[in-house]
Amino acid sequence: MPKSRSRKKEPVYIPDEVAHAAPLPEESPTWLAPLMVTAFLIGLAWIVTYYVSNTSYPIPHIGAWNMVVGFGFIAAGFTLATKWR
Repeated sequence: MPKSRSRKKEPVYIPDEVAHAAPLPEESPTWLAPLMVTAFLIGLAWIVTYYVSNTSYPIPHIGAWNMVVGFGFIAAGFTLATKWR
């Protein structure tokens, strides 16, 4: 029985944009995780202080906006968490 010829494969085309793309950073900066955890803890402490002090502290004149400040710190922590690898 005769042997069949093998086919030559054509080279795979790689666009220039993909070939020269900048590599992603391998690790997070060293300051990211401590700052993220600190933002979470400050937000938690802010809200707990607001409730324990019967809405008198941390800033007495802004009232319920203290909750917004506390959740703002927590949101900043979550924003930093999305950049952590």
